[in-house]
Parts: sequence; C-alpha cells; structure tokens
Amino acid sequence: MSGGLVTAAYIVAAILFICSLAGLSKHETSKQGNLFGISGMTIALLATMMGPDSSKIGWVLVAMVIGGAIGIRLAKKVEMTEMPELVAVLHSFVGLAAVLVGYNSYIDHVPGTDVVMENIHLTEVFIGVFIGAVTFAGSLVAWGKLCGKISSRPLALPHRHKLNLLALVVSLCLLIIFVRTESVGAQVFALLLMTVIALAFGWHLVASIGGADMPVVVSMLNSYSGWAAAAAGFMLGNDLLIVTGALVGSSGAILSYIMCKAMNRSFVSVIAGGFGTDSSSGSEEAEQGEHREIDVQGTAEMLRNSSSVIITPGYGMAVAQAQYPVAEITEKLRAKGIKVRFGIHPVAGRLPGHMNVLLAEARVPYDIVLEMDEINDDFSETDTVLVIGANDTVNPAAQEDPRSPIAGMPVLEVWKAQNVVVFKRSMNTGYAGVQNPLFFRENTQMLFGDAKATVDAILKAL
Repeated sequence: MSGGLVTAAYIVAAILFICSLAGLSKHETSKQGNLFGISGMTIALLATMMGPDSSKIGWVLVAMVIGGAIGIRLAKKVEMTEMPELVAVLHSFVGLAAVLVGYNSYIDHVPGTDVVMENIHLTEVFIGVFIGAVTFAGSLVAWGKLCGKISSRPLALPHRHKLNLLALVVSLCLLIIFVRTESVGAQVFALLLMTVIALAFGWHLVASIGGADMPVVVSMLNSYSGWAAAAAGFMLGNDLLIVTGALVGSSGAILSYIMCKAMNRSFVSVIAGGFGTDSSSGSEEAEQGEHREIDVQGTAEMLRNSSSVIITPGYGMAVAQAQYPVAEITEKLRAKGIKVRFGIHPVAGRLPGHMNVLLAEARVPYDIVLEMDEINDDFSETDTVLVIGANDTVNPAAQEDPRSPIAGMPVLEVWKAQNVVVFKRSMNTGYAGVQNPLFFRENTQMLFGDAKATVDAILKAL
C-alpha cells in the first residue's frame, strides 16, 4: 500500500473515531458509536501493517493474536461492576507502552546533523516517557484502590504539594541535561532518573486522592493515557496515533472538567493531586443517633401507597446485580399509575455513566433516568425515595458539615422526600469512609440485606 493510501485510510479512521465519540455521548447511539470505533481501529491497523514503513509483520500478527485472545477472555470474564478497575489497568498499559516506545526510540535513533531536529526528537522522547510513567503508576494505584487492594483513604504526606512541585522542577532540569549534553552516559542517567521520579510522581498524585473522588481520577487518567499515546505518535512519526491520542486526551480532560464542576472541585487541583483531602475527617466513624429499620412488607406497602417514587442507585446495586429486579419493580409500579423515576449522580458508581449503563442493560426507559440537576428540585414533592446501594452521593454532610471530607460536593437531596428507604448491608460507611447522617433522620428507614435479594422480595410482595 502506498503512502498516499495509508494517509487516506488514516483520515477515514480519524473521522470514524470522532463519530465514535459523538455516538458514545448518548445512550441511544452508544452501540453505533462502538461500531464506529471498531471500524476505525480495524482500518488503522490494516493500513499500518500494509504501509510502506512496516516490517516483520509476522511478529505483529503474533502480538495481535495474543493480545486479542487476552482481550476476548477479559471481555467474557469481567463483570460490569469490575469495569472501573479494568479501565484503570488498560490505562496503565497505554502508559507503559509510551515508556517502552520512548526508550526504544532513543536507543534506535541515529543522531543527525540538524541540531534543532535532534533537540526536538530528544524532547519528544523525554516528555513521552514522563507522561507514560505518570500514567502507568497512577493507573496502577487507581486499580488498587478500586478493587480494594489499596486503602481508599487519601495519602497525606507532609508538604505533599511541595513534593509534587519539586518532582516537576527536578524533571525539568533533567530535561535540559538530556537535551543539551552530548554524553550518552549522562543522557541515559537523566532519562532513567526522570523515569523513577515520574513513577513516584504518578503514584503520589493518585494515592493522595480519596475514594469519593476516584471516578474523576479515572476520567483524568483516561486523558493522561491519550496524551501518552499522542506522545508515542510523535516519537514514531505516526499521524493517526497523534490525532487519536489528542482526541482521547482532550475528551478525557473535558469530561474531567465537567465532573469537577458537578462535584464542586477545582480542575487544576485534580491535575495537582490530593484534592478534597484537606478537610478534617474526625467525625467519619462516629454515629449520629439511632437508626430505624423497615422490613420488606413495610417497604412494599409504602410503595403501593405512594403516588411518586424516585430510585437513586449506587455502587451497591451494581455489586449485587440488582438492576434487573429494580427494573421489574419500576415496570410494576408504573403499571399501577405510580410515577417512578431514577436520580443519577454524576459520579454514582466508580466510573462516569456506570449506573446509566446498568439501567440501560436492564431495559429501564431512558426518559425516566434523570441526572442530578434535573431531579434534585423534585425530591420535596416525592412520596418515597429508594436509596439502593448509594452512600456518599446522598450524604447531607456535603452541604451541612464544612469539616467533612466531601464538603461542597453536590449530592442528591433525597432527605427532602416524605419517606426515604435506604438499602444497605450494614451501617458501615461508604467508599469515602464518611458517616452519613441521612441514616439517622426521622423520615429515613434502613432496609438491611443483600440488595438483589431484598429487591426480589419486594417484587414478590408487590
């Protein structure tokens, strides 16, 4: 395939990637968006392998078969509840790939006579390795926090922001040494030292962020992985990789900005790391009164006597796979003339859009699934709210306690409803480790047990 045909194929692939992003922005067109993305990647792979610069296609095919087999295996094995940690791991692979491409590009590069172009290449290598190492380490920490292998509590090292700034300043100095020196030994030392610093920097950035803010972190790491891919594209001289990386990087950054606004967080502090961790958390574990319990029959009777119901799902619903009986309850209540809607917090679950996907999977109508801003004003006129597996996203302490670690975070104001039923396994705190005063309010009753088993029992009672 000639270079002109490869360029044309890359343009078509880039257009398909843009169409994919547009399709994925809405539930109704998400399947079409996935097909656009698959088609674009297929064209990109074929054009690259058949291009004039390709060589050793046999090894490439072996790698593709192995990678494809692993991907298919994971796709069949991983549950929807495990998607956030899977995404974090995939981000780490992109970062590691950028690091390896950077080192290989440096090793294979033959110095030229053009000093300017030489300096540009070395700068590309250095920045690509730095971004890749930060993405790799940060994504591994995010994976550990999401799957429970690392504590979700934020790491609060003394002078942590100064340490981050020091890491950036030292890396900048190493960049100057790497570009200016003609000694191969000095260049290798600067590159290796920067890699170690970048790994520590990426680890510290994510470790300093608490569990409640992890959905934003995953989104930001998505952006980092895009820029890492773009950096690899510059090092390899691949235009499509640059465009694709820029699309992923910019879309991830935009999504992170939107989520930061929804959580009342500073976008700059996300990049700096450790946001939302300066507040005192002394009241995290202390209970704030006595809770009241309700049984399945009482909940079913309350639903039958309601004219309007709002369901606010959280990660607990995802873990229990309770979305299917919840959808059946919704259908049964609507058949009785009861107004039923869903209130979705922007960071419900551990990945942006997590709850929306689960509800769509259970065939809940799109028009009754509303975002927080659309439904918050309606809670005061609602008879019954079912909080299924949610905790931090319905915590009134975000508005009422300025010392809370989640202070300022917009939440679903479920406590304004006439009755609130909270589905939980126990009185333990949520993922952020913050106690929820909602559980002790006079209009709140606790329904303990596995969410799916409890919802199934309510469905039978109805």
